[in-house]
Amino acid sequence: MGFLDNLESTLKALEAREEKDPAAVREQQQRREDERNAALLRAPFAEALKSSPFTNNFLGECRAQSRPLRVMVRFTWIGDTLRLDANEKRLELTPTPEGIAAISSLNGEETTRQYLDLNTADPAAVASAWLNS
Repeated sequence: MGFLDNLESTLKALEAREEKDPAAVREQQQRREDERNAALLRAPFAEALKSSPFTNNFLGECRAQSRPLRVMVRFTWIGDTLRLDANEKRLELTPTPEGIAAISSLNGEETTRQYLDLNTADPAAVASAWLNS
């Protein structure tokens, strides 16, 4: 009985909120729909970033090129975003509806933003540009 009571209470609360401010409910529904559509547009690029050979080669190049610089590159997956940190430098490979955005920052301030084509981009060149910037 507890589940049904809880469900009924939730439905009553939703109806009461809709009666008080139907515009806010419509706005929230529109925001959810926009977020869903954006996620659907990003999905192919997110999958490509996670499964493409570019990603593995790029991480290997970062490790190889950072060794002579005596810098440790740490990488972290945050949702669909691949974040690389090397001391005060950061590079985020973020799927967007337009493609994969490579956002480079230094001490928390964005320095460059470019879009990568994972099929044609050279992992060594991208790693070198980021680590030697």
